[in-house]
Amino acid sequence: MIRIKAIEAMFRRRIMDRLKEWMDKEKSKPLILRGARQVGKSTLAIELGSHYDVFISLNLERRKDAALFEDTDDIQLLVDKIALSQNKEYIPKKTLLFIDEIQEVPSCIALLRYFYEDMPDLDVIAAGSLLEFAIGDVPSFPVGRVEQLPVYPMSFVEWLEALGEVQALKYYRELPTPSVAHDRLLDLFNTYMIVGGMPEVVATYVSSDKSISSLPPIYSSIWDTYVRDIEKYGINSSERAILRHIIAVAPSVRDRITFAGFGKSNYRSREVGEAFRKLDKAGILRLIYPTSSTQLPIQLNYRRKPRIQFLDIGLMNYAAGIQSEMLGVTDLNSLYKGYLTQHVINQELICNQPRIDYLPPFWTRESANANAEVDLLITHKSKVYPVEVKSGAKGRLRSLHEYIKVSDHNLGLRLLANEYSVVTAMTADKVEYQLMNIPYYDGSKLNGYLGLRE
Repeated sequence: MIRIKAIEAMFRRRIMDRLKEWMDKEKSKPLILRGARQVGKSTLAIELGSHYDVFISLNLERRKDAALFEDTDDIQLLVDKIALSQNKEYIPKKTLLFIDEIQEVPSCIALLRYFYEDMPDLDVIAAGSLLEFAIGDVPSFPVGRVEQLPVYPMSFVEWLEALGEVQALKYYRELPTPSVAHDRLLDLFNTYMIVGGMPEVVATYVSSDKSISSLPPIYSSIWDTYVRDIEKYGINSSERAILRHIIAVAPSVRDRITFAGFGKSNYRSREVGEAFRKLDKAGILRLIYPTSSTQLPIQLNYRRKPRIQFLDIGLMNYAAGIQSEMLGVTDLNSLYKGYLTQHVINQELICNQPRIDYLPPFWTRESANANAEVDLLITHKSKVYPVEVKSGAKGRLRSLHEYIKVSDHNLGLRLLANEYSVVTAMTADKVEYQLMNIPYYDGSKLNGYLGLRE
């Protein structure tokens, strides 16, 4: 396990660039790293600490660390106590204080504002696995006195870097991606879809000479931790039972959901909805709602059926028991009507988005005569573009055509296993439009491809 953690610590995470920008500011506000368990928050803070002369790390799950914050709001005295407890010297502008599992002492979250106001020469980072729940219980959250940064599983490009795929990365960074690298990148992306981006999983994969068979114990450990956390989310035994039901059933769901009777249960809509919102808070899964908008601002329709978006594709595959089924499949979009590819594209867009709580919406038009559903929408230069995920060049595009008919532009995007191309297409009503075909592995680069048309 120590070796795995050492490998994980060597991974280059792109978020580190933003952390170093924060570190280099003349006066940095305390920074809260937000994200689910096991996505690498603590590892990032420890790595950043290596760039300081003094690094002090606290974990408020430890009683002795939590006790330091009892009965005091004198920040100077508190910092002196913390430094003394760690046998460290506080050096202004050269010290990083990392407070892990800060949710264990909610009053400490409120204290962050005073670090900023009273000790601006001390850099402070806080993180916590159940932080979303604690923030709601803080009566005076320090809005404007702290910065927040989301941390997600490793993206595809971070995964390539971790695997040492230097040549594949060189071609991947070009736009459009050169043909010579297409087959290799598609194969690597298929493997990424199976393994996922949880840092400990990727570290184990790298250390075991890329053996997928070595990963189940790691997935099991992470998933079991999430399941155990359910006891902390639920306010009573009934709610905990609903949460356990959802987390057991949700990994195998491949369609939009209805709260009432979810997973062939007798649970009511309100109680299932509340349980889903708690799992959303925990970061294990999110609910993506549709929109009927084709122009900005995009208005989500919370009365329509949402989709489930899991934290990580590899973890979802493990929980659903389908990883062995995925091995050897050339085009993974052929499985489950494209659900897995659509899911990992969403994960890529989320991982590469610095906004907290960003979710890529999908488009629907629901009527008595005919329904239409476009996999996702992407915004670029004040325009909203439809994106379909298809398994082949001849995949049906009826829903995309319906979008084009009511859109203020004539461009659609299609993600598929083919190489990049732009073709002229036509709707059933003889409306011409441009169809941009983009390989799956470039799903996080959609705005870059749209920029090629400018």
